[in-house]
Amino acid sequence: MQRTMEPAEVWTSATGVPERLVWRAQRFRVDDTPTPLVGPAEWWLAFAGNDPGAGRAPLAITGWRFQATSPEGDTHVFDVGHDGTHWHVLRVFD
Repeated sequence: MQRTMEPAEVWTSATGVPERLVWRAQRFRVDDTPTPLVGPAEWWLAFAGNDPGAGRAPLAITGWRFQATSPEGDTHVFDVGHDGTHWHVLRVFD
């Protein structure tokens, strides 16, 4: 596993699910069902110091994990995230 924070271009479906990406000048097509990565909802951060009572803080999709393959046959599992402006590759599993 490589930990990284490299820029990437990600194309998504109409529902926001990743379908393709370009990373390190190489094109990849998502070839499995992406899994959402979740974390506390951004709007909840203002209340983070308070006890939420029963349960836990509300969750939101913070990124995606998926397998993708290049036309040359290179396959990786990617963790990607969006910072509100740009997509980034967060981790790569070989």
